[in-house]
Amino acid sequence: MKKFLIKMTIVFFLAGCLTVPSVSERRENADRIARENGFTRISIRTVSFILTAYEKVNSPGSLVRIYIEGDGYAFVTRNRVSWDPTPRNPVAFRLAVQDDSANIVYLARPCQYTAHEKDVACDFPYWTSARFSDEVIRSMEMAVSSIVEKTQASGVELIGYSGGAAVAVLIAERRSDVRSIRSVAGNLDSDAVNEYHGVTPLSESLNPVDSAEKIKQIPQIHFSGLEDEIIPESALSSFVRRSGPEACLEIVRVRGADHEMGWVESWPELLNIPFKVCNK
Repeated sequence: MKKFLIKMTIVFFLAGCLTVPSVSERRENADRIARENGFTRISIRTVSFILTAYEKVNSPGSLVRIYIEGDGYAFVTRNRVSWDPTPRNPVAFRLAVQDDSANIVYLARPCQYTAHEKDVACDFPYWTSARFSDEVIRSMEMAVSSIVEKTQASGVELIGYSGGAAVAVLIAERRSDVRSIRSVAGNLDSDAVNEYHGVTPLSESLNPVDSAEKIKQIPQIHFSGLEDEIIPESALSSFVRRSGPEACLEIVRVRGADHEMGWVESWPELLNIPFKVCNK
């Protein structure tokens, strides 16, 4: 009954005068970005979801760099859940097309870009309270394995935007082939973020901060926008603290960047920032 009432509220609200790009327009936007930049759309079937990805692979056998999208259009308003989380502004994809590395894959989150009738597992918790659940992370990690197998990659570099950073960290804990992690405006402590915004914790999700110490030897750069009002400093500082003083980790604060804006144009320069040299 609770789920039915939530759905009815969303339908009623969307029937009003709210103007947002339709789901088909959001999907076509990603397809257009792909066409203009030489990416090919693929579907990856996992144990729980059919995930959408876009790939540009020019050197099989080399490292593969995987960009993981944020939470997308998860909420219509603060208290109203969207019925489809496909991003209006796919920031991670826009970052990916700025990258001239040999092997690039943009990996969307569950239920983004994939028609609901094709993936019947899709339901609201997977982009709200269960967005970082074990089921979600297991499926995302399976998708990474599929990409590695297909590209015969020698290793994986993970780049996560916003909630995609949480996914990247949680994936990295489960793998031995992750060579580096970069986060952009990353949600690295979901409890701290939700406390900052005065909303309930993600009761069905894992918290990336709990993985901080376990991945401390993986080279990491976490980019934080100085104008970001979505991800508080407390989320970043708690992740650094939990990582420990010997973590192979750097924080780069970017002037003029907020949660969405200011990243794409500066990304080629930010990508050239070297990782901290660490003792293994």
